[in-house]
Amino acid sequence: MTVLDDRPAAAPAPEKRRTELAAFLRACRARITPEAVGLPPGPRRRTPGLRREELAQLAGVGITWYTWLEQGRPINASEQVLEAVARTLRLDDTERDHLFRLAGLSTVRATDPALPFLDPATQLILDQLSPLPAAVSNGRYDLLAHNAAYDALFPDATRPKPPCGRRNSMWCAFTVPACCNPFVNREAELPRMVGVLRGAYGRHIGEPAWEEYIRDLAAASPEFRELWARQEVAPPRTSLKVFRHAAVGDLRFQASYLTMPSAPECYLVVYTPEGPADRAGVEWLTAHPGTPPADHRHD
Repeated sequence: MTVLDDRPAAAPAPEKRRTELAAFLRACRARITPEAVGLPPGPRRRTPGLRREELAQLAGVGITWYTWLEQGRPINASEQVLEAVARTLRLDDTERDHLFRLAGLSTVRATDPALPFLDPATQLILDQLSPLPAAVSNGRYDLLAHNAAYDALFPDATRPKPPCGRRNSMWCAFTVPACCNPFVNREAELPRMVGVLRGAYGRHIGEPAWEEYIRDLAAASPEFRELWARQEVAPPRTSLKVFRHAAVGDLRFQASYLTMPSAPECYLVVYTPEGPADRAGVEWLTAHPGTPPADHRHD
């Protein structure tokens, strides 16, 4: 029996890339106010930010060409012209690199698979870092390796079960219910995490595993869907993360991200406790793995 699949076919990678480029340009243009570039605000603006013709004039490019670029048409964009557009949009280095990748001008291409082979020494390094929680993840936040302290702090990610169900820290951050979610400073950290994911996605647009991941997460989490639609791009950088564990309460860490030349697009994240109480809390968790919530806090 033939089973008909009535789902729409996935767009080819070049078409998907142009669509993503158009959405990114529109989002960036909407963030630039006329006053910020020395233009009068003007009456009755229907949309926020600069008009297309204003941006084209400031960048020194043709309005028709720029309109086609924002419409996702198959046109060529030179490096010089994109540089002018990037300057006018006031893109930072991460956003500029994202723009160039979407336009097909990036010469750097990832060669590692989604789940690369990790050198056996990687796990030894992770274990030596304990009681500092540490893990290795790829650009999609898939958890590839971790130590005992990380396992004690994030059991939903290391030993996935419903509602999370995936060894993926991004997935758990957005799908674990608020009552059990370890993230405390969500408003600050989740937009940044999505921005980092957006930057990595720019190198993999059209790849089935990535497209399925983004589609599934957007379907599972309205919060992710809203943040993803912002088209914001961010670099991985040291940041304050506050986690809540039922057994020890709130713990504050500085999360540091280290690249791994042997595994391109993967990174080692190390959580350094902010103070003595935070260190005592994670040390207690590591020494008492799987302990249910109780009144022993740091004893």
